[in-house]
Amino acid sequence: MHAQRFGLGLRREHYSDFLDGDVDVDFVEVISENFMVAGGQPRDILRRVRQRYPVVLHGVSMSLGSADGLRSDYLARLRALVDEVEPLFVSDHLSWSRIGRFNSHDLLPLPYTQEALDIICNNIDQAQEALGRTMLVENPSSYLTYAESSMTEWEFISAMTRRTGCGLLLDVNNVFVSASNHGFDPQDFLRGVPMDRVQQIHLAGHSQGNGLLIDTHDSAVNDAVWSLYAQTIARCGDVATMIERDGDIPPLADLLAELDTARRLAAHKEAA
Repeated sequence: MHAQRFGLGLRREHYSDFLDGDVDVDFVEVISENFMVAGGQPRDILRRVRQRYPVVLHGVSMSLGSADGLRSDYLARLRALVDEVEPLFVSDHLSWSRIGRFNSHDLLPLPYTQEALDIICNNIDQAQEALGRTMLVENPSSYLTYAESSMTEWEFISAMTRRTGCGLLLDVNNVFVSASNHGFDPQDFLRGVPMDRVQQIHLAGHSQGNGLLIDTHDSAVNDAVWSLYAQTIARCGDVATMIERDGDIPPLADLLAELDTARRLAAHKEAA
């Protein structure tokens, strides 16, 4: 059964708050790769934070869509971190960033084709076996589409979950950004993905680029995304919700106020 939880990303600017204070969150989320080196100050900080709060591990470099497969050394280091932290969830993205020795350090979109589906399902199976647990896979924001795509994003995601048994990390801001950029209705996305597989939700801010919305994580969640969040939680029930902020990071109190908005919307859903 899913549990309703509310959390924040653990960022350097707020380490002391989480280490020394009593922050009103149900969990913290960290970028897995920042803590995958055994020993050292980052791992020590995470160990200390874990004594106070449940932790979610969120990856950005597994490259689940890579046609040449996953890196065994990466999976081994992540498994060691998983075993130590015992996280609520382990997640990464429906994207690719690496091929061979090249790493784009960006979350690049996949074509929604049968071939790409076979690749990502095989990679998810490999990752879940290596980690000894079910993963959550996040829908990315995207800025281009492929002429070769034979499925919608939500059809691709549905097929992926059926084949692998993976869970979903539903990024509501990314749904909004991609819908705006590509001209689809976000309601079609929400109707099309298997909401019973959603275990966590991301919320974030975005920016207006040159003709496109950009998923920048450097501003507050806007009203349109809050509205889409309210519609989302009405469909998927009790899940873990967290707010991402990676740029122009405000005082912790500001992020906690945003998190209270998520709590109010979720409570309104329960009362409805």
